[in-house]
Amino acid sequence: MSAYSRISKAFKAADVLPLCSHSKYILISDCHRGNGATGDNFLKNQNLYYAAMEYYLENGFTYIELGDGDELWENRNMAQITEIHGDVFNMLLKYYNRKRLYMLYGNHDMVKRKQNYAAKTCACHMTSDGETAELFPNILFREGLILKDCEGKKDIYLTHGHQADFLNSCLWRLARFLVRYFWKPLENAGVSDPTSAAKNNSKKKRVERILTDWAKNENHILITGHTHRPMLGTKESPYFNTGSCIHPRCMTAIEIENRCMKLVKWTVRTRKNRILYVEREEIAGPMCIDDYS
Repeated sequence: MSAYSRISKAFKAADVLPLCSHSKYILISDCHRGNGATGDNFLKNQNLYYAAMEYYLENGFTYIELGDGDELWENRNMAQITEIHGDVFNMLLKYYNRKRLYMLYGNHDMVKRKQNYAAKTCACHMTSDGETAELFPNILFREGLILKDCEGKKDIYLTHGHQADFLNSCLWRLARFLVRYFWKPLENAGVSDPTSAAKNNSKKKRVERILTDWAKNENHILITGHTHRPMLGTKESPYFNTGSCIHPRCMTAIEIENRCMKLVKWTVRTRKNRILYVEREEIAGPMCIDDYS
């Protein structure tokens, strides 16, 4: 199956959510939540993520995670991740209880596509005080989602984007083996993984070209993660990317509000009195659905 066919297949039976003037969605990808050890890339930006999630919860946004939320290539045990990052999962639970939580799977958490995975690993979690608490008992991890424009102008297609990458889609078990037993130890020594679209620029550009071609040929707005490079598309090239939560000094996301998309950055700033604070910055957009009709 070609990369083009793999991307199309992600939307064959995709669920549909409404995209109206009052809809508010926050799209975040590639959190790579780990087990708290040295290789847990999420640790450095966990406070940024929590602050952003509080903001979006208070302001009525629905949270859509576009895959690779949890690092299940380097880690085998999901329970360790939910325990270490219990405050984050308690925040996600607030979205879940308000029916404002949707999660896609990516290549690094591909195991979530199994029908019984959520029931086995996500129904409950251990809190920091050693108690067992309910988590997401009936959650469904999807490969794709479609935001259906209520005005019938342009729908938005959401998926992780690994489908454009042969190694990380068709051969993901091999890629997981290489990461877990080969590249992880080398990365701890400072060697970058050349098989990763997020760390290999030539591979990143190749994946982005495939995703862009699909969006243009299908005449859809396509939003993914996977490459970790944030971008807003154009009318001529309607491919968007949320970026990731594990940039060195920030995390990026795409907000959808009033049928418009904004690329935002969350980062730590310092006031003149040397007090640190978390800042939300709009770095691109808004790009409105009407611009594509």
